[in-house]
Amino acid sequence: MPTRPHRSRTLLLSTALVLAVAASVSACSDSGSDEPGSQNGSTPAGGLASQKLDWSNCKAPDDAQGGGTAPSPLPGGTEWQCATMKAPIDWDRPDGDTLDLALVRAKTSAKDKDQRIGSLIFNFGGPGGSGVSTLPAFGDSYETLRKRYDLVSFDPRGVGRSSPVTCLDDEQLDDFFQADSTPDDGAERADLMKRTKQFNNACEKNSGTVLPQVATTDAARDMDLMRQVLGDEKLHYMGISYGTELGGVYAHLFPDKVGRAVFDAVVDPTQNAEQGSLGQAKGFQLALDNYAEACTATTEECPVGSDPEDVKKRIADLLASLDKKPLPADGERKLTQSAALNGIAQSLYSEDFWEYLTQGLEDAYDGDGRILLALSDSMTGRNLNGSYSNLQAANIAINCADDKPRYTEADVREKLPEFRKASPVFGDFLAWGLLSCTDWPVSGAAEHPDVSAEGSAPIVVIGNTGDPATPYEGARQMARALGKGVGIEITYKGQGHGAYDSGNACVRKAVDGYLLNGTVPQSGTVCS
Repeated sequence: MPTRPHRSRTLLLSTALVLAVAASVSACSDSGSDEPGSQNGSTPAGGLASQKLDWSNCKAPDDAQGGGTAPSPLPGGTEWQCATMKAPIDWDRPDGDTLDLALVRAKTSAKDKDQRIGSLIFNFGGPGGSGVSTLPAFGDSYETLRKRYDLVSFDPRGVGRSSPVTCLDDEQLDDFFQADSTPDDGAERADLMKRTKQFNNACEKNSGTVLPQVATTDAARDMDLMRQVLGDEKLHYMGISYGTELGGVYAHLFPDKVGRAVFDAVVDPTQNAEQGSLGQAKGFQLALDNYAEACTATTEECPVGSDPEDVKKRIADLLASLDKKPLPADGERKLTQSAALNGIAQSLYSEDFWEYLTQGLEDAYDGDGRILLALSDSMTGRNLNGSYSNLQAANIAINCADDKPRYTEADVREKLPEFRKASPVFGDFLAWGLLSCTDWPVSGAAEHPDVSAEGSAPIVVIGNTGDPATPYEGARQMARALGKGVGIEITYKGQGHGAYDSGNACVRKAVDGYLLNGTVPQSGTVCS
């Protein structure tokens, strides 16, 4: 089963950690329960809305969250704090059994209580990314927002420390992610179907009780409970990538509870799984085209091709050769075709990583697959110690809980020409990825999410013209689907996944102005 590219900021974090190793060859301090949850909120949850959180020192992220060390204090010495919030396992039975959701926060730097707006809740996407690990890792990027907010994030249900979905063990995952994900004949297709079924059966065996409860609607209800427990009348929110879909579903369910919200790197809510994957094929191909153009235009001698077409031809030739003979990489591990595809896709999430793609390709042409394999490990959630986070397992579980369509081998073979036309490099890879939910033990909820949010406060929606994972067109579709006067569209003419964290001054001004001062930007604003 191919690893479909995620819609997640978390990937950038894990790449940075893994590349530190490749180039050479989060989670929290003073304790307290000072945010009583006394709001009469819109989500019925028995007495859970009045629970008090016991904030205390964070532990280092566990393997399921991506591993690493406990987060360092923010500039000025503010420590990261963690807590656990209880939520109903089944929102249809809010007075029934509960599960634990892991939270992280950094308290506001505001000295005057009147300056504090409330909590700003982040979801960094995936789905399957650990917010408890990611927010502290990128906390410096949001220091301006801490002037008026407590910065808060969480591991959604099924993720990290929040009842994580588990499927295969680490050794099995090594084999699984190395295996051929773009079959060329009947035997290879049968093997792919067999591996997909084995993976899904393992998920059911190890996490069968949680699989029906990890849909995005469940996570949205968790956020509304979180809003109440944190003591906020409105939910102030920044969603990145899949976090925009989660935010849109929240706005649909609770439009009167939306405060100041920003969606960045926007998922198209009007598409089903097939349309979304086809859009990603086009998006990653565009990003690869842009990379090839930049390498040959700005480098005196691009080491991976003489012109853009030569760069892409050499990549295609490399992938074809890896299908027959993997390259030496990390110890006994090899760079297979599937791993190389993952690594190339991962490097396109940020323009800052193009240099690693260049070095990885150059090394691969010389017979060394270590850097591309390190990039692939980031995509698949492999930690430096050889363990895996539950990013992939959670990603598949949440997508399969949300997406109603179930595709067959015959469906994919019929769709292959369209995918190959969209991307000669990534088309097969993403088309076969549609089989991820085949034989999944839980039915999907809908063709696509409903994000209509009449009565909601304005939501700033930012699209990046060079985004590979959530193509630019999704922002306009989200703004329209939210409804007239709700979706406020901003265009960023840039590269990579997302806009706010690019540091673009125009984007920052618009977002900070809204979140900090309530100044709604002009819809149609273009930043470059």
